[in-house]
Amino acid sequence: MNTAKEEMAKIIEEQPDDSTYDEILRELAFIRMVERGLADSKANRTISNEELKKRIKAWPK
Repeated sequence: MNTAKEEMAKIIEEQPDDSTYDEILRELAFIRMVERGLADSKANRTISNEELKKRIKAWPK
C-alpha cells in the first residue's frame, strides 16, 4: 500500500502541466472526499434519503 504522500504525488503528476494550484488542491480534496464517502458506505455509516430529508427540514431557516 502506498503512503499518503505517494498517493498525493501520483494524483498531482496525473494533472495537466498547466493546472493551477487551486485546481490541483480541488482535485486532491475531491478524491479524498470520495474515498471517505466510500469508506463510510462500506462501514454502514450512511443514512437513507428519507432521513436526510427529515434532517434538512429541521434546519433553522
